[in-house]
Amino acid sequence: MIAVEGVSLERGGRRVLSGIDLGLNERRIGVVGANGSGKSSFARLLNGLLLPSEGRVSVGGLDTRRQAKEVRRKVGFLFQNPDNQVVYPTVGEDLAFGLKGRGLDKAEIADRVATTLARFGLAGFGDRLVHELSGGERQMVALAGVMILEPEWLVLDEPTTLLDRKNTRTIMATVGALPQKVVLVTHDLTLLQGFDRVLVFDDGRIVEDAAPGEAIAAYLRIVP
Repeated sequence: MIAVEGVSLERGGRRVLSGIDLGLNERRIGVVGANGSGKSSFARLLNGLLLPSEGRVSVGGLDTRRQAKEVRRKVGFLFQNPDNQVVYPTVGEDLAFGLKGRGLDKAEIADRVATTLARFGLAGFGDRLVHELSGGERQMVALAGVMILEPEWLVLDEPTTLLDRKNTRTIMATVGALPQKVVLVTHDLTLLQGFDRVLVFDDGRIVEDAAPGEAIAAYLRIVP
């Protein structure tokens, strides 16, 4: 379980989150809120990209402040823009990079890369230059780069904002089939159908924590 205990967060001298207290253990959790409501900052707390100013965040008992490396092995993070995540020039190099600290030899890494590319519909992409790919393909490469590390959780921060409808469907179908537990930050309320739980943020606080229908209704009262 991810536990968020008495958490507040300040950034740039401004308090962006206050009094966040909850446990996350459902398979599919949505996070919604207006721009500036604190939802993306909340997402970054879950794997230690941000550390709380007050309180504690832990994953399976591991504290993000003291055990960040171990936490990030458990919680993968996908950014809105794949260009912030994919750093190597070719697809194969980028996927292999994350495995190099795992004690695998070159043959094992090559096998894992090939298997992951095939799994995410990217077979034959190993030598492709990332900058020549479409936006949808780059986002899939970013997702594959996270999932090759086999985290227990996947946190996605508005992963479809830069995508057209077709690529949105492809990415979300792929995410939907993953066995990992998922936390999805999104403005697209249609993506939350079938989710177990939705958190609604407003002015740095959680103002609704419920099943999708009830939570979305609360969100629409805030952001009509």
